[in-house]
Amino acid sequence: MTDTDMTGAGITGAGMTSTADSVLSQTFTLNNGVTIPKLALGTWLIEGQQATDAVKSALAMGYRHIDTAEAYGNEAEVGLGVRESGLDRKDVFVTTKLAAEYKDYDSAAAAIEESLRKLDLGYIDMMIIHSPQPWKAVNQSDDRYEKGNVEAYRALEDAYKAGKIRAIGVSNFLEHDLDNILANCTVTPAVDQVLAHITNTPWSVIDYCKQHGILVEAYSPIAHGVVLGNPQIKAMADRYGVSPAQLCIRYDLQLGMLPLPKTANPEHMCSNAQVDFEISDEDMETLKHLEHIKDYGDQGFWPVYGGKI
Repeated sequence: MTDTDMTGAGITGAGMTSTADSVLSQTFTLNNGVTIPKLALGTWLIEGQQATDAVKSALAMGYRHIDTAEAYGNEAEVGLGVRESGLDRKDVFVTTKLAAEYKDYDSAAAAIEESLRKLDLGYIDMMIIHSPQPWKAVNQSDDRYEKGNVEAYRALEDAYKAGKIRAIGVSNFLEHDLDNILANCTVTPAVDQVLAHITNTPWSVIDYCKQHGILVEAYSPIAHGVVLGNPQIKAMADRYGVSPAQLCIRYDLQLGMLPLPKTANPEHMCSNAQVDFEISDEDMETLKHLEHIKDYGDQGFWPVYGGKI
Protein backbone atom coordinates (compact mmCIF):
# COMPACT_ATOMS: atom_id res chain seq x y z
CA MET A 1 0.00 0.00 0.00
CA THR A 2 1.36 3.41 -0.95
CA ASP A 3 1.67 6.40 1.34
CA THR A 4 -0.80 8.32 -0.83
CA ASP A 5 -3.39 5.62 -0.23
CA MET A 6 -2.76 5.86 3.49
CA THR A 7 -3.61 9.56 3.45
CA GLY A 8 -6.63 9.18 1.21
CA ALA A 9 -5.12 10.57 -1.98
CA GLY A 10 -6.08 8.95 -5.23
CA ILE A 11 -9.62 8.25 -3.98
CA THR A 12 -11.80 7.30 -6.90
CA GLY A 13 -15.35 7.23 -8.02
CA ALA A 14 -18.68 8.95 -7.76
CA GLY A 15 -21.67 7.15 -6.56
CA MET A 16 -25.20 6.39 -5.68
CA THR A 17 -25.89 8.69 -2.76
CA SER A 18 -24.25 11.65 -1.06
CA THR A 19 -22.62 10.95 2.30
CA ALA A 20 -23.01 7.17 2.18
CA ASP A 21 -21.39 7.07 -1.21
CA SER A 22 -18.06 8.70 -0.56
CA VAL A 23 -16.36 6.01 1.50
CA LEU A 24 -18.05 3.23 -0.48
CA SER A 25 -16.41 4.46 -3.67
CA GLN A 26 -12.95 4.92 -2.16
CA THR A 27 -10.19 2.35 -2.47
CA PHE A 28 -6.78 1.38 -1.18
CA THR A 29 -4.15 -0.04 -3.51
CA LEU A 30 -2.62 -3.25 -2.19
CA ASN A 31 1.09 -3.99 -2.48
CA ASN A 32 0.50 -6.06 -5.63
CA GLY A 33 -1.40 -3.26 -7.40
CA VAL A 34 -4.91 -4.64 -6.80
CA THR A 35 -7.44 -2.06 -5.60
CA ILE A 36 -9.66 -2.89 -2.63
CA PRO A 37 -12.71 -0.92 -1.43
CA LYS A 38 -12.06 0.99 1.81
CA LEU A 39 -15.10 -0.31 3.70
CA ALA A 40 -16.33 -3.90 3.82
CA LEU A 41 -19.42 -5.68 5.06
CA GLY A 42 -18.43 -8.30 7.62
CA THR A 43 -20.57 -11.45 7.71
CA TRP A 44 -19.42 -13.22 10.87
CA LEU A 45 -22.35 -14.88 12.69
CA ILE A 46 -24.69 -14.25 9.75
CA GLU A 47 -25.93 -17.52 8.28
CA GLY A 48 -28.25 -19.03 5.70
CA GLN A 49 -30.73 -16.86 3.82
CA GLN A 50 -29.94 -13.96 6.15
CA ALA A 51 -26.37 -13.94 4.81
CA THR A 52 -27.55 -13.90 1.20
CA ASP A 53 -30.03 -11.12 1.94
CA ALA A 54 -27.41 -9.08 3.83
CA VAL A 55 -24.98 -9.28 0.92
CA LYS A 56 -27.66 -8.27 -1.59
CA SER A 57 -28.77 -5.35 0.60
CA ALA A 58 -25.22 -4.10 1.05
CA LEU A 59 -24.41 -4.33 -2.64
CA ALA A 60 -27.67 -2.58 -3.55
CA MET A 61 -26.72 0.44 -1.41
CA GLY A 62 -23.21 0.71 -2.81
CA TYR A 63 -20.96 -1.63 -0.84
CA ARG A 64 -18.46 -3.38 -3.09
CA HIS A 65 -16.44 -5.39 -0.56
CA ILE A 66 -17.78 -8.45 1.27
CA ASP A 67 -15.80 -10.33 3.92
CA THR A 68 -16.51 -13.97 4.77
CA ALA A 69 -14.58 -17.05 5.92
CA GLU A 70 -14.73 -20.82 5.75
CA ALA A 71 -15.20 -20.82 9.53
CA TYR A 72 -18.31 -18.63 9.22
CA GLY A 73 -20.13 -21.42 7.39
CA ASN A 74 -21.69 -18.98 4.94
CA GLU A 75 -19.42 -18.89 1.89
CA ALA A 76 -22.08 -20.47 -0.34
CA GLU A 77 -24.72 -18.00 0.83
CA VAL A 78 -22.36 -15.04 0.38
CA GLY A 79 -21.50 -16.20 -3.13
CA LEU A 80 -25.19 -16.55 -3.94
CA GLY A 81 -25.83 -13.01 -2.74
CA VAL A 82 -23.12 -11.69 -5.05
CA ARG A 83 -24.46 -13.67 -8.01
CA GLU A 84 -28.04 -12.54 -7.38
CA SER A 85 -27.05 -8.88 -6.94
CA GLY A 86 -27.07 -8.21 -10.67
CA LEU A 87 -23.61 -6.68 -10.50
CA ASP A 88 -20.72 -7.68 -12.71
CA ARG A 89 -18.43 -10.09 -10.89
CA LYS A 90 -15.45 -7.81 -11.41
CA ASP A 91 -17.20 -5.00 -9.53
CA VAL A 92 -17.42 -6.89 -6.22
CA PHE A 93 -14.39 -7.62 -4.02
CA VAL A 94 -14.85 -10.82 -2.00
CA THR A 95 -12.50 -11.84 0.80
CA THR A 96 -12.57 -15.23 2.46
CA LYS A 97 -10.33 -16.92 5.01
CA LEU A 98 -8.47 -20.20 5.15
CA ALA A 99 -9.55 -21.92 8.36
CA ALA A 100 -7.06 -21.59 11.20
CA GLU A 101 -6.80 -25.36 11.61
CA TYR A 102 -5.05 -25.97 8.27
CA LYS A 103 -1.33 -26.01 8.98
CA ASP A 104 -0.04 -28.19 6.16
CA TYR A 105 0.11 -27.67 2.41
CA ASP A 106 -2.25 -30.41 1.27
CA SER A 107 -5.14 -29.60 3.61
CA ALA A 108 -4.77 -25.89 2.89
CA ALA A 109 -4.76 -26.47 -0.87
CA ALA A 110 -7.88 -28.64 -0.61
CA ALA A 111 -9.62 -25.99 1.52
CA ILE A 112 -8.83 -23.29 -1.04
CA GLU A 113 -10.50 -25.38 -3.74
CA GLU A 114 -13.51 -25.94 -1.48
CA SER A 115 -13.88 -22.20 -0.88
CA LEU A 116 -13.72 -21.60 -4.63
CA ARG A 117 -16.45 -24.22 -5.10
CA LYS A 118 -18.72 -22.86 -2.37
CA LEU A 119 -18.42 -19.21 -3.39
CA ASP A 120 -18.91 -20.18 -7.05
CA LEU A 121 -17.69 -16.82 -8.29
CA GLY A 122 -14.97 -18.01 -10.66
CA TYR A 123 -12.15 -16.64 -8.53
CA ILE A 124 -11.54 -15.18 -5.07
CA ASP A 125 -10.41 -11.58 -4.78
CA MET A 126 -8.50 -12.19 -1.56
CA MET A 127 -7.93 -15.15 0.75
CA ILE A 128 -6.14 -14.92 4.07
CA ILE A 129 -5.03 -17.30 6.82
CA HIS A 130 -7.61 -16.80 9.58
CA SER A 131 -5.21 -17.18 12.52
CA PRO A 132 -1.57 -18.18 13.07
CA GLN A 133 -2.81 -20.68 15.67
CA PRO A 134 -5.70 -23.14 15.42
CA TRP A 135 -8.57 -21.67 17.43
CA LYS A 136 -8.23 -24.24 20.21
CA ALA A 137 -4.67 -23.06 20.77
CA VAL A 138 -5.46 -19.33 20.85
CA ASN A 139 -4.80 -17.89 24.33
CA GLN A 140 -3.78 -21.35 25.52
CA SER A 141 -0.46 -22.09 23.81
CA ASP A 142 2.80 -20.29 23.02
CA ASP A 143 3.20 -22.38 19.85
CA ARG A 144 2.92 -20.00 16.88
CA TYR A 145 2.91 -22.85 14.30
CA GLU A 146 5.68 -21.30 12.22
CA LYS A 147 6.20 -24.28 9.91
CA GLY A 148 2.48 -24.89 9.49
CA ASN A 149 1.80 -21.26 8.61
CA VAL A 150 4.50 -21.32 5.96
CA GLU A 151 2.97 -24.46 4.45
CA ALA A 152 -0.55 -22.99 4.48
CA TYR A 153 0.72 -19.73 3.00
CA ARG A 154 2.58 -21.65 0.28
CA ALA A 155 -0.76 -23.14 -0.76
CA LEU A 156 -2.20 -19.62 -0.97
CA GLU A 157 0.83 -18.50 -2.99
CA ASP A 158 0.34 -21.30 -5.51
CA ALA A 159 -3.36 -20.50 -5.91
CA TYR A 160 -2.44 -16.83 -6.30
CA LYS A 161 0.16 -17.61 -8.96
CA ALA A 162 -2.38 -19.81 -10.74
CA GLY A 163 -4.82 -16.88 -10.96
CA LYS A 164 -7.42 -18.40 -8.63
CA ILE A 165 -6.92 -15.64 -6.04
CA ARG A 166 -6.09 -11.99 -6.79
CA ALA A 167 -4.40 -11.21 -3.46
CA ILE A 168 -3.38 -13.16 -0.36
CA GLY A 169 -2.74 -12.25 3.24
CA VAL A 170 -3.16 -13.13 6.89
CA SER A 171 -5.28 -12.37 9.94
CA ASN A 172 -4.46 -12.08 13.64
CA PHE A 173 -0.72 -12.31 12.84
CA LEU A 174 1.71 -10.57 15.19
CA GLU A 175 5.12 -9.25 14.19
CA HIS A 176 6.88 -12.57 14.79
CA ASP A 177 4.27 -14.38 12.69
CA LEU A 178 4.74 -11.88 9.87
CA ASP A 179 8.53 -12.15 10.11
CA ASN A 180 8.15 -15.88 9.60
CA ILE A 181 6.14 -15.44 6.41
CA LEU A 182 8.40 -12.74 5.00
CA ALA A 183 11.50 -14.84 5.68
CA ASN A 184 10.20 -18.10 4.25
CA CYS A 185 7.70 -17.22 1.52
CA THR A 186 7.89 -15.29 -1.73
CA VAL A 187 4.71 -13.15 -1.74
CA THR A 188 4.42 -10.38 0.85
CA PRO A 189 0.98 -10.53 2.53
CA ALA A 190 -1.34 -7.90 1.10
CA VAL A 191 -3.17 -7.46 4.41
CA ASP A 192 -3.17 -8.38 8.06
CA GLN A 193 -6.71 -8.38 9.44
CA VAL A 194 -6.69 -7.70 13.18
CA LEU A 195 -8.93 -6.65 16.05
CA ALA A 196 -8.64 -2.85 16.04
CA HIS A 197 -10.96 -0.25 17.51
CA ILE A 198 -11.02 2.73 19.85
CA THR A 199 -9.70 1.46 23.23
CA ASN A 200 -7.84 -1.40 21.53
CA THR A 201 -5.47 -0.25 18.80
CA PRO A 202 -2.52 -2.63 18.16
CA TRP A 203 0.09 0.03 17.45
CA SER A 204 3.10 -2.26 17.11
CA VAL A 205 1.40 -4.43 14.49
CA ILE A 206 0.10 -1.36 12.65
CA ASP A 207 3.57 0.20 12.56
CA TYR A 208 5.15 -3.07 11.41
CA CYS A 209 2.63 -3.41 8.59
CA LYS A 210 3.15 0.17 7.44
CA GLN A 211 6.89 -0.44 7.27
CA HIS A 212 6.36 -3.52 5.08
CA GLY A 213 3.60 -2.22 2.82
CA ILE A 214 0.91 -4.41 4.36
CA LEU A 215 -2.60 -2.95 4.68
CA VAL A 216 -4.18 -3.38 8.11
CA GLU A 217 -7.83 -4.39 8.09
CA ALA A 218 -9.81 -3.72 11.27
CA TYR A 219 -12.37 -6.30 12.26
CA SER A 220 -14.85 -5.53 15.05
CA PRO A 221 -14.30 -1.77 14.59
CA ILE A 222 -17.02 -1.13 17.18
CA ALA A 223 -15.81 -3.93 19.50
CA HIS A 224 -18.89 -6.05 18.80
CA GLY A 225 -20.92 -3.15 20.18
CA VAL A 226 -19.25 -3.12 23.59
CA VAL A 227 -17.70 0.37 23.27
CA LEU A 228 -20.91 2.05 22.12
CA GLY A 229 -21.84 2.85 25.70
CA ASN A 230 -18.47 4.40 26.50
CA PRO A 231 -19.37 7.92 27.78
CA GLN A 232 -16.27 9.57 26.28
CA ILE A 233 -16.92 8.06 22.87
CA LYS A 234 -20.58 8.98 23.05
CA ALA A 235 -19.85 12.57 24.08
CA MET A 236 -17.40 13.05 21.23
CA ALA A 237 -19.80 11.48 18.73
CA ASP A 238 -22.51 13.88 19.90
CA ARG A 239 -20.20 16.84 19.25
CA TYR A 240 -19.71 15.68 15.66
CA GLY A 241 -23.39 14.92 15.19
CA VAL A 242 -22.70 11.25 14.45
CA SER A 243 -23.33 7.95 16.18
CA PRO A 244 -20.69 6.27 18.36
CA ALA A 245 -20.46 3.52 15.73
CA GLN A 246 -19.76 6.07 12.99
CA LEU A 247 -17.07 7.68 15.15
CA CYS A 248 -15.43 4.29 15.68
CA ILE A 249 -15.42 3.44 11.98
CA ARG A 250 -14.06 6.87 11.06
CA TYR A 251 -11.28 6.47 13.64
CA ASP A 252 -10.02 3.32 11.93
CA LEU A 253 -10.25 4.93 8.51
CA GLN A 254 -8.20 7.93 9.62
CA LEU A 255 -5.51 5.60 10.90
CA GLY A 256 -5.25 4.17 7.38
CA MET A 257 -7.05 0.93 8.21
CA LEU A 258 -9.87 -0.80 6.35
CA PRO A 259 -12.84 -1.35 8.70
CA LEU A 260 -15.11 -4.40 8.43
CA PRO A 261 -18.25 -3.66 10.44
CA LYS A 262 -20.52 -6.71 10.68
CA THR A 263 -24.28 -6.37 10.39
CA ALA A 264 -27.31 -7.94 8.73
CA ASN A 265 -29.40 -4.82 9.34
CA PRO A 266 -29.72 -2.60 6.22
CA GLU A 267 -30.23 0.52 8.36
CA HIS A 268 -26.98 -0.17 10.18
CA MET A 269 -25.20 -0.86 6.87
CA CYS A 270 -26.28 2.54 5.59
CA SER A 271 -25.33 4.32 8.81
CA ASN A 272 -21.93 2.58 8.92
CA ALA A 273 -21.13 4.01 5.50
CA GLN A 274 -22.08 7.58 6.41
CA VAL A 275 -18.65 8.50 7.72
CA ASP A 276 -17.80 11.41 5.44
CA PHE A 277 -16.56 13.64 8.24
CA GLU A 278 -13.16 14.38 9.72
CA ILE A 279 -12.09 13.79 13.31
CA SER A 280 -9.71 16.60 14.34
CA ASP A 281 -6.09 15.81 15.15
CA GLU A 282 -6.71 16.77 18.76
CA ASP A 283 -9.69 14.45 19.07
CA MET A 284 -7.81 11.64 17.35
CA GLU A 285 -5.10 11.96 19.99
CA THR A 286 -7.75 11.79 22.70
CA LEU A 287 -9.26 8.64 21.15
CA LYS A 288 -5.85 7.02 20.78
CA HIS A 289 -5.24 7.36 24.50
CA LEU A 290 -8.59 6.31 25.93
CA GLU A 291 -8.34 3.66 28.62
CA HIS A 292 -7.83 0.19 27.16
CA ILE A 293 -10.98 -1.90 27.09
CA LYS A 294 -11.17 -4.11 30.17
CA ASP A 295 -13.32 -6.87 28.75
CA TYR A 296 -15.83 -7.61 26.01
CA GLY A 297 -18.71 -8.53 28.27
CA ASP A 298 -20.98 -11.21 26.86
CA GLN A 299 -18.69 -11.51 23.83
CA GLY A 300 -15.60 -12.20 25.94
CA PHE A 301 -15.79 -15.96 25.46
CA TRP A 302 -14.73 -15.67 21.80
CA PRO A 303 -10.99 -16.36 21.37
CA VAL A 304 -10.46 -13.12 19.41
CA TYR A 305 -11.72 -11.17 22.43
CA GLY A 306 -9.48 -12.98 24.89
CA GLY A 307 -11.66 -15.97 25.72
CA LYS A 308 -10.71 -19.64 25.62
CA ILE A 309 -12.37 -22.58 23.90
